[in-house]
Amino acid sequence: MQIQITGRNVEVTDALKTFIENKFSKLSRHSESILKLEIVLSVQKELHSAEAKVAMPGIDIVAEQSDKDMYAAIDVLLDKTDQQIIKHKEKITAKRRQKPKVTDEE
Repeated sequence: MQIQITGRNVEVTDALKTFIENKFSKLSRHSESILKLEIVLSVQKELHSAEAKVAMPGIDIVAEQSDKDMYAAIDVLLDKTDQQIIKHKEKITAKRRQKPKVTDEE
């Protein structure tokens, strides 16, 4: 999984990069098909925002979170992204489990 971290109006420090990489590496336990992960961090006045874009085959997952603390925003963002990946994975497995419809003619 390729992780790209971008900062808007905020400097992305090494500690912040390490924190994000450690947290978001856990997403691969739910899906090995994650191709790319883009994290955009921004600050407006006292509001810290974090946005994640996850590229998977056939779908792009987007989540956004704002908080007064950047690390708290990243934690909640991870939870949102994780839930969306789980939901997508469940949707795919549910489609596979559906039995084909049998018509009376067969």
